[in-house]
Amino acid sequence: MSKDQTLGAVILAVSVIGIVVYAALLYLYALIVLQVTAFVAVAIVLGILAWIGWTMATTPPPAPLEMPETSTASEQATESKKD
Repeated sequence: MSKDQTLGAVILAVSVIGIVVYAALLYLYALIVLQVTAFVAVAIVLGILAWIGWTMATTPPPAPLEMPETSTASEQATESKKD
């Protein structure tokens, strides 16, 4: 087996074991497990939102783009009428 396949097998095994352990804990200590799970889920979502907000608040705005001066079609039409 290649290194990637071994890592995939380990991740699969750990995930299945985690599901079994979570189910057992949920059966034995339903209220506390649900409270902890809900707290962790909300904390992760709010942590991600805080990180996005921090990044947006601390990142300087980009420098304005300098557009080359070109005459527009309306300016060219005005100039041609003058001639």
